[in-house]
Amino acid sequence: MTEHTVASGDKLVLELPEGKVVIALRPDLAPKAVERLKLLASEGFYDGVPFHRVIEGFMAQSGDPTGTGTGGSSYPDLPAEFTREASFERGTLGMARTMQPHSANSQFFIMFDKVPSLDGQYTIAGQVIEGMEHVDKVKRGSGASGMVSEPDHITRAYIEA
Repeated sequence: MTEHTVASGDKLVLELPEGKVVIALRPDLAPKAVERLKLLASEGFYDGVPFHRVIEGFMAQSGDPTGTGTGGSSYPDLPAEFTREASFERGTLGMARTMQPHSANSQFFIMFDKVPSLDGQYTIAGQVIEGMEHVDKVKRGSGASGMVSEPDHITRAYIEA
């Protein structure tokens, strides 16, 4: 991802059991997704939410309070904000969705590695700028689905001023 200036209020902090992860949000790429992440973090929505799907060499997914992969917030789904201006690489935060392009809501994933096949297919909303080593320690799931039976949780999520 290319370097960009992070505006005040555009850093999402995830406190994980292993340490703090700081994500530079990208309203220039996905203003609606960033607005939603900020709103949900400010409401405490992500506090205690599990990393329910974690696939080695691919990504760690969270944002579903039910831990099933089918839950979301009470807000309406978001329109797709796909871009070719940035790519899915290590540390990229993308918005999870169903097979329907306009179905992102509260779930997000953080990439462990570069996966070009996601470029232009999912919304990029941020990039980890600090603490990726803590994401690397999140408990992995099993099988093709990557669902985690006893997942790690986000202790607290907030927007850093």
